Amino acid sequence: MPPLITSTYTADPSAHVFNDKIYIYPSHDRETDIKFNDNGDQYDMADYHVFSTDDVKTVTDHGVVLRMEDVPWVSKQLWAPDAAHKNGKYYLYFPARDKEGIFRIGVAEGDRPEGPFKPDPEPIRGSYSIDPACFVDDDGQAYLYFGGLWGGQLQCYQGGNDKFDPSWQGPKEVSGEGVAAQGPRVAKMTEDMHQFASDVQEITILAPETGKPILGDDHDRRFFEAAWVHKHNGLYYFSYSTGDTHFLCYATGESPLGPFTYGGRILEPVLGWTTHHSIVEYKGKTYLFYHDCELSGGINHLRSVKAKEIFYDDDGKIITTTAD
Repeated sequence: MPPLITSTYTADPSAHVFNDKIYIYPSHDRETDIKFNDNGDQYDMADYHVFSTDDVKTVTDHGVVLRMEDVPWVSKQLWAPDAAHKNGKYYLYFPARDKEGIFRIGVAEGDRPEGPFKPDPEPIRGSYSIDPACFVDDDGQAYLYFGGLWGGQLQCYQGGNDKFDPSWQGPKEVSGEGVAAQGPRVAKMTEDMHQFASDVQEITILAPETGKPILGDDHDRRFFEAAWVHKHNGLYYFSYSTGDTHFLCYATGESPLGPFTYGGRILEPVLGWTTHHSIVEYKGKTYLFYHDCELSGGINHLRSVKAKEIFYDDDGKIITTTAD
């Protein structure tokens, strides 16, 4: 399947339907000589573009909508963003390293889905790690999901502690026998969408065969990064990447706060190390947006956004697909 966006390297696509179009908010890969490492330094992104499509075949590039130098607290690495709409405004959520090298999450506001966006001068209070994903429920309550291991620093926050512990830098995680996997984080958003309205809590993903949390050494099913939430027929679907095993998986639950029970794989591994996605319903179809490294010939930090239709079975399970 050819890339949806070929004019520049893009990754981590967050897709939303605004004004009867799909708007895509990806990260923007750029070429670098930085060697691959577990901190992800080779993913050296510095700005965001917004794209739109009304046929999931051709796209419009709306240009740069936010730059690293626009945000006072940022030192480097504008990684995977997301967007949301509420109260007539559009919000761009983005992770970046602060001046101490710690990942925080920022928010920028705009009047149109294609931007431009004006960032707050400080990150969201109490935010940390990467991969923000904002879900606005039917009742108008917004939730921000986030977290990513290894380079995303989630492992630096252990036991529900929101204090950064640098001794856990690098590819370390609690994964001993019988130890539950570290889960993603979620918080309710304030009505103005700029701050957390609740304490940050850890999400539990349960193994269906035991009803207990998936274990940290279950690399085929445990959460690694790339949280996403969508709702289908009244059920909440929490989807995510397994990281080093390169699967996109999902779990389902009755509440946006979880717990969620593992349901299966959405996408088998693609060419490239990372897997990051979004799911959106548009004109009666469900689309999976994701990325791979086909356009760059397999260079892991030069990725390209793709999209394909996906399907549910009669029981509401997502049917596993491949990047054909």
